[in-house]
Amino acid sequence: MNQYKKVAFYTLGCKLNFSETSTIARDLVDAGFARVEFNEHPDIYIINTCSVTENADKKCRQLVRKALKINPNAFITIIGCYAQLKPQEISEIEGVDLVLGANEKFNILDHLADLEKQDIARVKAISIKETKDFVPSFSLGDRTRSFLKIQDGCDYFCTFCTIPLARGKSRNVSIAETIAEAEKIAKTDIQEVVLTGVNIGDFGQGGEENFYQLVQELDKVEGIERFRISSIEPNLLSDEIIEFVAQSKKFVPHFHIPLQSGSDVLLKVMRRKYLSELYANRVSKIKSLMPDACIGVDVIVGFPGETEEEFMKTVDFIKELDVSYLHVFTYSERANTTAKKMENVVPVNIRRERSRQLQILSTKKKRAFYQSQLNKTGTALLEAENHDGYMHGFTENYIKIQYPYNEDLVNTFVDVEHLEIVADGFMKIKELVKK
Repeated sequence: MNQYKKVAFYTLGCKLNFSETSTIARDLVDAGFARVEFNEHPDIYIINTCSVTENADKKCRQLVRKALKINPNAFITIIGCYAQLKPQEISEIEGVDLVLGANEKFNILDHLADLEKQDIARVKAISIKETKDFVPSFSLGDRTRSFLKIQDGCDYFCTFCTIPLARGKSRNVSIAETIAEAEKIAKTDIQEVVLTGVNIGDFGQGGEENFYQLVQELDKVEGIERFRISSIEPNLLSDEIIEFVAQSKKFVPHFHIPLQSGSDVLLKVMRRKYLSELYANRVSKIKSLMPDACIGVDVIVGFPGETEEEFMKTVDFIKELDVSYLHVFTYSERANTTAKKMENVVPVNIRRERSRQLQILSTKKKRAFYQSQLNKTGTALLEAENHDGYMHGFTENYIKIQYPYNEDLVNTFVDVEHLEIVADGFMKIKELVKK
């Protein structure tokens, strides 16, 4: 019945969402649906949502309106974190037909037998406490890299975060099952795999298997040239993991380590599981073994109780750290979080100003990191997209390079020597040798 029905996807949020969308899309194609682009008049739209910021909620509404403009009769399904957290709110958006929570999104085929537009959206979302399954996922579609989901959920209840409420308890499958997923990717022409999850360092949850053992086994997978660790909590980034990456030929010297604040007072209030000294030690350990490593940092500004003095502790702390770039998040109140009930709220205009200050610091950090790489060599994996006659790629330590477009070089590794920093955050390269 659904053969040749056209389905389009739109993914908001993190790499984890992209891996899950890709897996769901493959399931639908295998069942006889035809995957098309958003503007190709699909019969079904599936919007995979995020709820980390208020903006993500607004974006969901905008996408529903955009979809209905393209095809007013399209069947619109909403999945993802926003769908788990606020299913009733989504069901009231005009034009939405189906809302699937965290437990149901991977059973989407069971819900697409009837594609008649609904006066009232069907909602299938159970309590997140009942969501215990782990569904392995990985993204395909980008010839160059794949996002491999190795873990889901989180047992940390940081006071600002809704992710445990949206994705449930920390969980994963075994190392053997995870390796089997990586081997599926290895059979494609993908060269780089990015490990994703909500709290990937918690792989194994203190059981007999752990993240360190997983990376050791992934390192042996034939057919994948590069592994990149997406984001890992500083308290879970052990010395043995850092030491392993330093000597690995496949795991690249690029770490993304959430900090959130340089103030120990705020880290305690946020309920983070480390203090600034541990964070500084992790950065120091990485740089001692991998001087050219790229280190990204997540920071939240404007958290309740962040006085000017506490904010400046963050600024001063990051200035002293040998890190490469920042992801700056302006704090926004989220329903059902402890932080929403806290006093000493920082006015929104001050939050924005502090965010601007840290964005400037991030630009300076990135430029300093790029300058430290001038006249050094690296290996870049070149991507397919044509940007006004140039192709882009990333070196192992996440230097973004550009080179005159050459289709023969797409999805290949090339040895490069960095020559010049281009104004918009790229490096021009001096030499290019196909490996």
